[in-house]
Amino acid sequence: MTDTLPQPSSRSADIAVRIGQPRAEDLCIPSPSVSAEATNGQVMEVFSRHRDLNSLAVTEEGRPIGLINRGIFLSQLSKPFHQELYSRKSCIAFMDKTPLVVDAGMSIEDLTFRTVEYGEKALADGFIITREGLFAGIGQGLQLMQVVADMQAARNRQIMHSIEYASVIQRAMLRTSRETLQRALPDADLVWEPRDVVGGDFYHFVARPDGWFGAVADCTGHGVPGAFMTLIASSGLTQAIDQSGPADPSLLLGAVNRSIKQMLGQMGHADDTPGSDDGMDAACFWYDAARRSLLFAGARCSLFVLHPGADEVEMVDGDRQGVGYVGSDIDYTWRNRVVPLRAGSLLFVTTDGLIDQIGGPRAIAFGKRRIRERLLACRDRSAAGINLCMQDALRAWQGPHRRRDDLTFFCCRFQEPQ
Repeated sequence: MTDTLPQPSSRSADIAVRIGQPRAEDLCIPSPSVSAEATNGQVMEVFSRHRDLNSLAVTEEGRPIGLINRGIFLSQLSKPFHQELYSRKSCIAFMDKTPLVVDAGMSIEDLTFRTVEYGEKALADGFIITREGLFAGIGQGLQLMQVVADMQAARNRQIMHSIEYASVIQRAMLRTSRETLQRALPDADLVWEPRDVVGGDFYHFVARPDGWFGAVADCTGHGVPGAFMTLIASSGLTQAIDQSGPADPSLLLGAVNRSIKQMLGQMGHADDTPGSDDGMDAACFWYDAARRSLLFAGARCSLFVLHPGADEVEMVDGDRQGVGYVGSDIDYTWRNRVVPLRAGSLLFVTTDGLIDQIGGPRAIAFGKRRIRERLLACRDRSAAGINLCMQDALRAWQGPHRRRDDLTFFCCRFQEPQ
């Protein structure tokens, strides 16, 4: 019988998990063991000397053959006459003959799966750890759970650090467009609020001597998948503008459609299994300074226009066809719509994060009607004031409900020509 136990409780709270992939040996607590010839009386002596010992391994020539649970063992011997009957008998009478036995080199991930397979017994009794088949020590279920929790927390922290840095990159990509917007339009404002740290909405603004171009887009998904889609769609739009200029929104949507479908493998598959069914909804518009009109092409997006003195907000609907996606035609042509403007006309465009947000007493969508009502109510404010009014209305409407999506909307007021 081996009876050495260098204070296992001092290691159970603070296990030094090795750098890299931790293994079962990181959980190994050197523990006493008894041979199969040991009596129950001898087992009782071991448990009496080691108050913190939860389980005791039974070995044969150094190889584990079973595990004795302290609670079960003491419960059995406390029954009337059991000590007298069993004290001198072999300890295998109260031994679990099929404990979980793992090699010291087993990864924590594999050990976790094995423990789950064994169920509560492995968590309550612990598990035997061996080196080259010989007994090395005991691992405790609570220790394993703590190490797994710590590993998961570390991974989550690493993931969050990566996502936070991805947010820095995404905001840096959008900074040029925001600066262009501020220079080109004195009375304009844009709200961009990802639901998560990064998002699937993006915007794009380009200024030219004869006018300016704007786009507000909502890519499939939100969070990290949505952010990846914004990189694909935004780079496609930038390339299209570089090649064809910004004055034809329809042409630009068509170019981005082809770019997304080619990038995501949404066409030309002999086995009819595309890489992904993703894409974007978008509003693209070009303001012609000479004609004082807006050329608009929309992919499942609309414009809200409020002219000076008008009693109602005009809605200019785009096509009911998204950009990208498996079901779209690679040669689909979005229609350009001409929107005449006057000095003082308001333009408002939003992704569906505003329109579809659930709230109110009946938990229904915010909807387009409430957007029109807020534009009419706040029409005398600056573009920034109108957006702030819209944000306040959304917060009041949302109440305790969860944010459903990324949120992006743009407002501007057209000025007299300089």
